[in-house]
Amino acid sequence: MSFFGFGQNAEIDIVLNDADTRKKAEHKTEDGKKDKYFLFFDGETVSGKVNVTLKTPGKRLEHYGIKIEFVGQIELYYDRGNHHEFVSLVKDLARPGELSQSQSFDFEFTHVEKPYESYTGQNVKLRYFLRATVSRRLNDIIKEMDIVVQTLCTYPELNSSIKMEVGIEDCLHIEFEYNKSKYHLRDVIVGKIYFLLVRIKIKHMEIDIIKRETTGTGPSVYHENDTIAKYEIMDGAPVRGESIPIRLFLAGYELTPTMRDINKKFSVRYYLNLVLIDEEERRYFKQQEITLWRKGDIVRKSMSQQAAIASQRFEGSHCENMSAQAREDSN
Repeated sequence: MSFFGFGQNAEIDIVLNDADTRKKAEHKTEDGKKDKYFLFFDGETVSGKVNVTLKTPGKRLEHYGIKIEFVGQIELYYDRGNHHEFVSLVKDLARPGELSQSQSFDFEFTHVEKPYESYTGQNVKLRYFLRATVSRRLNDIIKEMDIVVQTLCTYPELNSSIKMEVGIEDCLHIEFEYNKSKYHLRDVIVGKIYFLLVRIKIKHMEIDIIKRETTGTGPSVYHENDTIAKYEIMDGAPVRGESIPIRLFLAGYELTPTMRDINKKFSVRYYLNLVLIDEEERRYFKQQEITLWRKGDIVRKSMSQQAAIASQRFEGSHCENMSAQAREDSN
């Protein structure tokens, strides 16, 4: 729209060189909807064209320079006035002058460092985008294009199992194990729960996956807990000596990799939360942090095969010890 002749008389478009072949990834926007964006990884080159199209052929466009930026920034929703940039690259495309016709400008940001994964949360957003600007005396013409960055990891060298106990003296003694502490986003959590002493009437038991987002520092720290998944282990009263297997597939849930102290602005951590409810509606909790990571697209076994293999390894290495311990407690 033009007021008193000062409206924009040109349009900008950003086109990536590999737009026809580059993969897209779904990403959640601030309003909770999902959209698809071009997918990049750390170290990849970002290149393309900036097209400046004059709306009125024959009418010159005076400008004070044309540039394109590659930006990585963190925005805290409670501090929207301040954008914390951790990547900021600039390419000048044209010196001050005039455009007498529509024109395209090539750009390339070579082997760009993209250290963090794109993230949209309850109180924070980490985004990467290209921003093309035609500088003018009164009103700049600006076009932004968001991209999505994912961080890939290799299989962790140390991945020990998790062993925990839930106990109420002389009333309840439960031990539970998960086969490992670090899981990729399409992994299977395999475990077992052992009831060594049961003198209260438990009517329900479940495992929750909790996402905890922490933003800010010092006195201005905000925590947001979000229950991502609920997995019912049992519905009814267990008996002493009983063991219940756990097999929880992560692929069906909306998860991100664990993020710790990202640019000293925020963290995202995940926890397995064991919940027991007795007949008097009393709730008992036990929480354990797990690490989630993203692995690249490689040929994988089917999810059922993964679960079977993990279960066999887990049961083979741990069942004898747990059975012996259960026998000791019963004596």
